[in-house]
Amino acid sequence: QVQLVESGGGLVQPGGSLRLSCAASGISFSSYSMGWYRQAPGKERELVAGITNGGMTNYADSVKGRFTISRDNAKNTVYLQINDLKPWDTAVYYCSAAWPNLVRRVLYWGLGTQVTVSS
Repeated sequence: QVQLVESGGGLVQPGGSLRLSCAASGISFSSYSMGWYRQAPGKERELVAGITNGGMTNYADSVKGRFTISRDNAKNTVYLQINDLKPWDTAVYYCSAAWPNLVRRVLYWGLGTQVTVSS
């Protein structure tokens, strides 16, 4: 049974930081591309950061310079470091597992973790 379990969300003030984690089980983690998506109320889910099985990363323009995705294959975990949070970063953040080298070809989703940026 495949599970992607996100953690690390919460309420944070503008300018603050968070580190989201996604622990994977039931898959050969190192073989999968991983991604972080977010969905704000009334908006479509969007890819904010991806990392291929080979370690190549890509980011949405709106988060470049503030978000960093990384993976630890020994721990079957992908991370999203979020700095300088903005109110418009408020969303549910979802972890995804996808085909090798194809971050957008999602095979599995996590249930999400809420990030709220507010003073």
